Amino acid sequence: MRGLTLLLGAALLAAVAAIVMVLPHSPGDSKSAATTPAQKTKTASPTPSTSVFSDPCGTFDTTSPTPYAITGYWLVPTSDHCTWRRQLQAIHSVGGDTVVRLGFGLQPRAVDGDGHVLDAQGKEPDPRFDRCQENGLTCVQAAESALKAANPGNRITWTYIYRTDEAFGPDLFRCPQMEHTVTVGDDVFYRVITPDDGSDNPTCDFTTKGLGYHLILVDGAPKDSLTEILDLADRFAMKVFPALPVAPRDRVEPTRADPRHIGTLTTLTRRVLQDYGDRFKDRASLGGVYQPFELQIRDWPDPSVVPTLQVYAEQHDIVQQELPGKPIMVSPYLDGRREKKFTSTPAQVKAGFKALARTGVGIVAPQDSRGTGKVGLFWPNLKGQQVDSRLKPIVGDTTYGKAYYGATRDYYRAMAEALAELRAEGDDVQLWANVEAFEPEGDGACEAGGKRGVTDKKRLDSAVTFVGPYVSKIISYKWSSFFTCGTPTLADQVAEDWSRPIPIQAIVAKRGIQDGLEVRGYNVAGAKVTLSWYGGSEPREVDAADAGWSDPSPIPGLPGAVRKIWVPVDWSSIPADAWVRVDVTSPDGRQSNAPVYLNRGT
Repeated sequence: MRGLTLLLGAALLAAVAAIVMVLPHSPGDSKSAATTPAQKTKTASPTPSTSVFSDPCGTFDTTSPTPYAITGYWLVPTSDHCTWRRQLQAIHSVGGDTVVRLGFGLQPRAVDGDGHVLDAQGKEPDPRFDRCQENGLTCVQAAESALKAANPGNRITWTYIYRTDEAFGPDLFRCPQMEHTVTVGDDVFYRVITPDDGSDNPTCDFTTKGLGYHLILVDGAPKDSLTEILDLADRFAMKVFPALPVAPRDRVEPTRADPRHIGTLTTLTRRVLQDYGDRFKDRASLGGVYQPFELQIRDWPDPSVVPTLQVYAEQHDIVQQELPGKPIMVSPYLDGRREKKFTSTPAQVKAGFKALARTGVGIVAPQDSRGTGKVGLFWPNLKGQQVDSRLKPIVGDTTYGKAYYGATRDYYRAMAEALAELRAEGDDVQLWANVEAFEPEGDGACEAGGKRGVTDKKRLDSAVTFVGPYVSKIISYKWSSFFTCGTPTLADQVAEDWSRPIPIQAIVAKRGIQDGLEVRGYNVAGAKVTLSWYGGSEPREVDAADAGWSDPSPIPGLPGAVRKIWVPVDWSSIPADAWVRVDVTSPDGRQSNAPVYLNRGT
């Protein structure tokens, strides 16, 4: 947006400005709501049972003093249990009511002649799983011995490993005579055995006929992290979306799921969700589950043959069986770069959105893809502007129009159109936005082994502006690292400047018989609205304190904190084809970090 300001500087000096102080609204109208009007089932916004609580990790405040437009964040699992408390308190304090957990992947592994599970490269024994021992045998040898004792024709045809920081209950096992927990000192493993045809046969008949079996060794934890974070979420009135097991990747095309392992993946998914259903199905803090396998949303010629969509459909069917009523959230990415192969226009993304939604997901939260540089933040009248310098490592020194098929706003508008069509067909789907809280390149200081750079609240506000009018909730990747690194941290920037206005949309609207402009956004009540356009006459200030209007009610379909204000405008004095820039300034003089534009001819 830095270039946008430079381009319009001269225009603003000559613009006609309608500056309006809007009538004040009742206190608290800018506070975030936990449930958006887009959901079919309306529930009251949860509130913490107490304003403070103490435990061995310290004393924690459960109030939300600085509620920001973003209300959900990804978290990286951690072995430090006190970190959960600090992170959830910090997220809740800026209005966060949703936590999405990153997950772990199911991996097929080779086994050497001595029964040792090898590392991912297939070269050396994996030290983590080498600790899994039973009666002097490796866990692979012990499982194979038990199978052959039941029938000499039984054999293990694939061995898989799965790492997690969770502790499971007995519902993880279907056949206790062959499956069990293995405890070695402080290490906890789970031995899961399933027919290699993917059937997960409930008869548990291992004796009648010799069969091939898949062995899944789960490296778990002595204390269940999910129970702990759900307990904390109850205290903070938050929702948690734990990750489903991540599908094995195709060795040739690692961005795709490997369909050969669908049966085993769905078996593990079913077992894990059966355990969740037994322990957590009535927990209000379990908001749903997160599908962590990423894919690029595009117009697939035949979605039924896309391996990743096949995996989605299989896993999502299991979720609906085992956790009815709990939605599946998926966060695909966008890529609108013109110079790359296999990227997509907004129209193609619209078609892809429908195909993705039909795999059974309840929430689609597309990555805005500005953090990776795959899509840009720009308005149609500014597509000839040079790209933000932070995007140049990705698209080069070029203009937005030459770099991208469309802006973030174009893609979300297209997906919102697809959403409306799906709902007309009876599909209950929600559209959220995942705003990426990083830059394409940096020194990697924010996360070990990473290459992304830190961003700032100004750019984050801009991203909120561009996705704003089309989604019912905004979440962000990710709190761990990107909001907590640098000086000042992004979290500190948000906490200090949370109430700055963020307009998301401007609409020509009458109030009674009077022409005017409706502005929607965050923290807009009590603000001044400034209109400017290229070629306008001298600025004109209008004292409209009595005529301005602020609506304290939430807007159906938009995040709960979004409000609208109305100001009178004499449209006859503004060219019909002009791109009108709309800036919003708070009563204390802070102007929005990004304007919105209005063109009555489009």
